[in-house]
Amino acid sequence: MLQIAERLPHPLADETLRGMFEARKRVFVDLLKWDVPVLEGRFELDQFDDEHAVYLVVRGESGEHLASARLLETTRPHILDTLFPDLCAVAVPRGADVREITRFCLDRRLSAERRLAVRNVLVSALVDHALARGILVYTGVAEFGWLQQILAFGWRCRPLGLPALHDGQTLGALRIEISAQTPALLARNGIYTQASEADTVREAA
Repeated sequence: MLQIAERLPHPLADETLRGMFEARKRVFVDLLKWDVPVLEGRFELDQFDDEHAVYLVVRGESGEHLASARLLETTRPHILDTLFPDLCAVAVPRGADVREITRFCLDRRLSAERRLAVRNVLVSALVDHALARGILVYTGVAEFGWLQQILAFGWRCRPLGLPALHDGQTLGALRIEISAQTPALLARNGIYTQASEADTVREAA
C-alpha cells in the first residue's frame, strides 16, 4: 500500500508519518550514525519536515512502515542548495518541475529479499508520482555506494559534480530525468513495478 502525505503543517501528528519518522531514526541515526535531530528519543525530523514536504510511504498489510521518501521543492531551501552546494559543478538545479528526493528509507527489519522488492516499489512510486504531478527532474545527495546503485538503475541519471568527503562520508549529487520512457527504462533492469492507486493524506480544508 502506498500513501502520499502532503500539506501537513504538523506531520508528526499523522500516524503513518510517525512510523516513518521512527524508521528514519533507526536507519539514519542508529545504523548510519548521522548527527541529525531526534525528538523524544524516537523520531528523526529536521528543519525540512514542514508543510511543504511531500512524503511517499510504502506500508505493509498491517499498516507498518516498509519504505519511504521525502520530496522537497527546489524553489525553496532544500538539502542540496542549503548543505551541499559544493557537490554541484554548476548551479544547483531549481524549478517548479524539479524536486529533491531526500530521506530514502528502507525499514531495517526487512529481509534482504524483501528489501530489494520494497526498494523497487518505492522507486516506481517516485516515478509514477513525478509523471502524475508534472515533475521532470529529481535531484538528490547520496553516499557513494548508494549513488552508484542509483546511477545503474537504467533511467536517465547523471552526477552533478565530483563526489566529495563530508564528515567522513563520500557524498555525491545527482540529477534524474523523468519522462514517459522512464518506467520502461527501469523495467529493463527489473526495477519498475506498476503500483496500485495511492491513498493521499492532506491538510483538512
